[in-house]
Amino acid sequence: MSVLMIVFDMAGTTVDEDNVVYKTLQDAIVHYSCPVTLAQVLEFGAGKEKLQAIIDILENTGFKVNSENIDLIFTYFNDMLAKNYDTLNVKPLPDVERTFKELKERNIKVVLNTGYNRKTAESLIVKLGWEESNQFDLLITASDVNNNRPQPDMILLAMSKLSILDPKKVIKVGDSTVDVQEGQNAECLLSIGITTGAHTHEQLREADPDFIIDNVSELIGIIDYLD
Repeated sequence: MSVLMIVFDMAGTTVDEDNVVYKTLQDAIVHYSCPVTLAQVLEFGAGKEKLQAIIDILENTGFKVNSENIDLIFTYFNDMLAKNYDTLNVKPLPDVERTFKELKERNIKVVLNTGYNRKTAESLIVKLGWEESNQFDLLITASDVNNNRPQPDMILLAMSKLSILDPKKVIKVGDSTVDVQEGQNAECLLSIGITTGAHTHEQLREADPDFIIDNVSELIGIIDYLD
């Protein structure tokens, strides 16, 4: 069965931004007297829309959650992230641009999706020097949909925009269990975990992905096997 579209997460899957978002998220939560670790932030917040990530991190680490505190943390996080991005050095993860090029040569659409809002995601893309219709075909962000990961809304929106009707012609790739679950909930042909980002091989395995890969270029062999 031919694959028509691959949906890639951004940070940790295709983009190396030194975990700046999750480090900033940790700093924001700690600033409001909740001493969470980076490991806890990655475990409970990776891949999620960032307001929801704050709620889930606090709930899973035993801290009291109330709307006022959540709003304060989220506002502080966004302010600090904007400052951090001014000096941030970002780069593609190994073999990403080469893999994108090969996929596009095979007429497979390359979609980026992310738990970031559109402003943050677009700032990353500018820093990378990527352009829509060149390195990738479409960007879908958390702020473009009503329901975020692990719900399938971002993948379904991408399918709609690219006129793809059958999810069994779509593959999802991401570095967190929430990415894997998103692909499963969208009923994608494959939901693939990658070990280059937030979650380890063991953590990814908990979501029962179809494959776990260590480098994005391994997708080419998987696609060849499917064909």
